[in-house]
Amino acid sequence: MSTQTISSPALGQKAVAGDRRSLSRFLSFILLGALGLTMLLSLGWGAADQTDVLAALTGTGSVRDQIIVWDIRMPRMLTGVLVGAALAVSGAVMQGLFRNPLADPGLVGVSAGAGFGAVAAIVLGGYLPVAVIALVGNYLVPFAAFLGSWATTLLLYGIATRGGRTSVATMLLAGIALGALTGALTGLIVYYATDDQLRDLTFWGMGSVAGASWAKFTASAPLIILTLIAAPFLARALNALALGEAAASHLGIDVQKMKRIAILTVAGSVGASVAVTGGIGFVGIVVPHLLRLVQGPDHRGLLVNAALLGAVTLLLADAISRSVIAPAELPIGIVTAALGGPFFLWILLKNRNLVEM
Repeated sequence: MSTQTISSPALGQKAVAGDRRSLSRFLSFILLGALGLTMLLSLGWGAADQTDVLAALTGTGSVRDQIIVWDIRMPRMLTGVLVGAALAVSGAVMQGLFRNPLADPGLVGVSAGAGFGAVAAIVLGGYLPVAVIALVGNYLVPFAAFLGSWATTLLLYGIATRGGRTSVATMLLAGIALGALTGALTGLIVYYATDDQLRDLTFWGMGSVAGASWAKFTASAPLIILTLIAAPFLARALNALALGEAAASHLGIDVQKMKRIAILTVAGSVGASVAVTGGIGFVGIVVPHLLRLVQGPDHRGLLVNAALLGAVTLLLADAISRSVIAPAELPIGIVTAALGGPFFLWILLKNRNLVEM
């Protein structure tokens, strides 16, 4: 008696989906362990090589070790975790919103708007009233960068929205135009900068977590954490949007509301991140794209793992930036560009048939 193998496309799809969900959960555990190790590496890595990190963390170390770990390396490490997670999650949300694996948070001008605000604060901040400078203090540049990102986002949203509906294509094109405009205005302001200001602008534009402090961390952390918490709630809507806006609407998704929340989430997280660390590229492109190749496009696991891998990636890049020309440090944006650029080109060439239009 012969036996027949009965196959079902539906069952096969469910099996594949189940396998991908299991892979995603397994990858989450791996990334959690990797994040713990890189956090310890970040705390133990620096110019002071003889620091006893464990003793400092438990309060049994010397005063010197506790100052190095708690006042210098801890805020730097936590800032790197939050900013890396925010950039990667923002990239994943943007790629899902535009239905394009090459999308990036900077695509809609958010990063350019934040950069314009920061440059304006550095160059023109001295012309503000003394009372305003005294009130804002060291928060002037982060606040201006955050304000610039939100202003650019609101303007972009207003341009792309017509008749109560937001056009993603219009948003993309308007974002490119606004990015070029803010870039031109930034260049105009830089033209009038002094030599000292030009040095500050150069290093700020390259991105770094070297200037992290508890004050900057506590100023940016609430908004970044809020956006990281909100992002996974977009997973179901982003999965439905992959089928098209009409199909997503038939599945009960309020597409217009989802777009609004996604745009504001990206603007908040990227604006707060750029305000603290400056411009750091490629994390928002490479991390989500790599995870899609490994675990698939399901945003339920993708957004969580993007946060974990983004944090790990930025901490490793920071460790490299501290060791390449020690005791001096490279801006972390140079490291992410040097590593992320060739890696992204390799992915692009390997999967060229997936991105051809």
